[in-house]
Amino acid sequence: MSTLHVLSHSPFSDNRLSSCLRLLGSRDALLLCGDAVYALQAGTTQRQALELMPDAISLYALDEDVQARHLTPPERLNLIDYPGFVALSCQYDKVNTWL
Repeated sequence: MSTLHVLSHSPFSDNRLSSCLRLLGSRDALLLCGDAVYALQAGTTQRQALELMPDAISLYALDEDVQARHLTPPERLNLIDYPGFVALSCQYDKVNTWL
């Protein structure tokens, strides 16, 4: 069963990102939105962890949130808009929001 994992909290305030990364399966995807996009900051251990994820795991972020924070995303990142978020949610068997 494939799962879309959605993170919206800053990766610098707690360990949700690292917990999520440990649970990702080969058919899963990770979507960063809100303050979770700060994990994309160059030179951080969070960004390094995202870059070390297996290629089979898709990485997404809401374009609006990345642009609002003036971040330069890694090449493997797929930027999506809100309609893309809805489509992505329908593509996976489950959606797990890390509250």
